[in-house]
Amino acid sequence: MLQPAEIQQRFSQIQQTINQAEEVTRNDQGAPSEIRDCIQKIAHEMPQAQRVMQSNDQSQIIDCIDRLEEMGDEAKRMCRSQQPSPQVASVVTRVHDVLSDLKHQLH
Repeated sequence: MLQPAEIQQRFSQIQQTINQAEEVTRNDQGAPSEIRDCIQKIAHEMPQAQRVMQSNDQSQIIDCIDRLEEMGDEAKRMCRSQQPSPQVASVVTRVHDVLSDLKHQLH
């Protein structure tokens, strides 16, 4: 199991990745709106997720990361069906991967 400091560090990396994804999808005029909306939804959840991370409540942290990872899964599925630009596809894949990696380390 990861230590609280490691979880915080990983979560900071996730926040940076999500911020990048939000910027890329906002600036890419050809990005499908569903993908843009999905990334914005994840970004919108981040302040609440930050509070959960700071609580050091392991079960709440796991639930929170699981929910975020499910949103990342949805964005990745949308990329497969809607074929956005390589930049959007890459950043969505990174969001999914960092969330999925943390999820698997927490379980």
